[in-house]
Amino acid sequence: MPAEGFLVRHNAPGADAEVDFGEVWVDLAGQWVKCYLFTFRLAYSGRAVHRISRSCGQQAFFEGHVHALSVLGGAPAGQVRYDNLTPAVRKVIFRSRLREENPKWTALHTFYGFTPFYCEPGLRGAHEKGGVEGQVGYFRRNYLTPVPRVETLEDLNRQITACEARELERRIGSRIRTIGQDFAREEPHLLPLPPEPFETAMTFQPRVDRYSRITVKMCAYSVPVRFIDRKVTVHLTGDMLVVFEGRREIARHARLAGRGLEHLVLDHYLEVLLRKPGALDRSEALHQARVEGTFTAEHEAFWAMAQRQLGEIEGTKALVRVLLLHRHQQHADVLAGLRAAVDLGTCSDDVVALEARKAAQAAGRAPTVTAAPTAADQTELLDPQLPQVSHLTPRRLARSLPEDARPLPRLEQWDELLNLRRKDPS
Repeated sequence: MPAEGFLVRHNAPGADAEVDFGEVWVDLAGQWVKCYLFTFRLAYSGRAVHRISRSCGQQAFFEGHVHALSVLGGAPAGQVRYDNLTPAVRKVIFRSRLREENPKWTALHTFYGFTPFYCEPGLRGAHEKGGVEGQVGYFRRNYLTPVPRVETLEDLNRQITACEARELERRIGSRIRTIGQDFAREEPHLLPLPPEPFETAMTFQPRVDRYSRITVKMCAYSVPVRFIDRKVTVHLTGDMLVVFEGRREIARHARLAGRGLEHLVLDHYLEVLLRKPGALDRSEALHQARVEGTFTAEHEAFWAMAQRQLGEIEGTKALVRVLLLHRHQQHADVLAGLRAAVDLGTCSDDVVALEARKAAQAAGRAPTVTAAPTAADQTELLDPQLPQVSHLTPRRLARSLPEDARPLPRLEQWDELLNLRRKDPS
């Protein structure tokens, strides 16, 4: 019987691509987490785009495509080869290459205009997309070994973008041109992208249970207790879950990868804890806050001192009132206030608030905040092209205007109003 043989495939510029997922381990904020590396590789040039997410589910699959096509600046005009991934394929039709597709997946590849090609199931089809199979292993060995240490997956994906830029200078095998040079020849043959990207997120409307949780994809997430027994709107992406009440955002969580997991934020339960302070000590929300580092040694020291001075119940209430300060003041400033209060031997939340304001002013920050500044806010503050607000005096000096010679207002006559008596209506 003759040995099994293979044929070299001809790859036309801008025609074909391959997609696959691979497992990677990441030291994420001090914990080892199994994540997934999405890889989209053009067959002609070998240009590959990567994205790491917590799962290999539908949102991560879709977001990987949207990200990759955006980076490449176009979509392949021919076929994109896939395994029989669950996010794309509902059913493999027996003894054929026909597949029953997920409706949203059909909408995505129709939206961008490329044609999916499904490889044979199992090991028999691995050689049909060997380029991306090798790319996943190559990228993992060269850029994700040893295990990367990052605070967020956004940080890691930014590092990956820098790695992809270096890859453009690499030559594959015995090719005479680099990946970047071949991609420059391939790019004009890609299909143009639609004006707006495909919407990949899923929307749900769960009801908040009596433990102030919502359940999405078999995982539970907390929301503020004032929304108990109300329906909320959930915007779910591959890595993030955002909860809205109407148009107002009320909670935000990193998406949990698994089943039966829950993420509870201690701040969401503070109003209940003012009425039921005895529930704090053994609560799951407190345990998770300790693990995440948001409930610090400063909080522990203040709590212990407050319980000694005021008793267990009143001391816990004093701690809860301090925790409420985090909603309006920076975390680091409140910690400074806690340290000062412990040094003074007082468990007054007013003292903590005052010392937190002093710490903010000493650092040149606003003493009271209602939300952390967004990236857009930071851009507006730093962009010299945007108009900046200035005081009247600098504006007057800049325009060489004359000094204001008007006299200051006199308020002596207003004092006479203090001596007037109200007439008796009788």
